[in-house]
Amino acid sequence: MDEKDTAEVFGDFDPKDYEAEAEQRWGDTDAYKESAVRTEAYTKQDWIRMKEEGTANLTRMVELFDAGVDPSDPRAMETAEAARLQIDRDFYPCTREMHVNIGEMYVADPRFTDYYDQHRTGLAVWFRDAIKANAGRD
Repeated sequence: MDEKDTAEVFGDFDPKDYEAEAEQRWGDTDAYKESAVRTEAYTKQDWIRMKEEGTANLTRMVELFDAGVDPSDPRAMETAEAARLQIDRDFYPCTREMHVNIGEMYVADPRFTDYYDQHRTGLAVWFRDAIKANAGRD
């Protein structure tokens, strides 16, 4: 996408701002390489679809969080599973074990924590816990 399309899809967030860091941290992994191949082919409409799906899942997380649903509740685990499957489908193969590692990053990296907690304080930890619970079920 060109800069105009990127701005239309992502607003103030520019994924290019994080490319060097991502390559430094994960550039030698199969997941990074697979994600680079997949995302290179995506159109503006693909990115819009992914953003809409992610936003819908985030909205569901907030609803469950606000309702006091425990992260080990099947509804919370289904939300975690939907997030995992989106990563798996759109970026790279994402096992439940790998998703647990990503969930840990959501609480270890303040940028991710801030993203989730801007919606509800404590949402990052809740989501991480739902991911862990989801990884432990059959």
